[in-house]
Amino acid sequence: MKIGNNEIVLLGTANPPSLPAGSHVMTATIELPPGDPGSPPHRHSGPVFGYMLEGEMLFELEGEAPRVIKAGEAFWEPGGDVIHYQAANNLADRAGKFVVVMVCAPGQEMLTLLSADELAERKDRRWR
Repeated sequence: MKIGNNEIVLLGTANPPSLPAGSHVMTATIELPPGDPGSPPHRHSGPVFGYMLEGEMLFELEGEAPRVIKAGEAFWEPGGDVIHYQAANNLADRAGKFVVVMVCAPGQEMLTLLSADELAERKDRRWR
């Protein structure tokens, strides 16, 4: 698609949930050292949109098969009650880097780590 002299390359589309009044948005870059497992299982209070800048990431959301996201690819997750199991560097020999735009629900943390008990209670929802 072109807008004026600018070429626009569509990387992905999503239909996120409505955003409640008082939500705020955070944008960050995240670098994962070679072989880094990423953050432990967690959930986000709102949707997250990302773009892999360098390397590869092993990405796993509750109910979905793990997949590899490579540099130049976009990803998203709905947030809310969905567990984000993995965002690990898929390469043992070089760092990975991605940018994320995270929507935070009003009065909630952007990221909440999960207890071992909650993970055990929901183990049937994880891809096998």
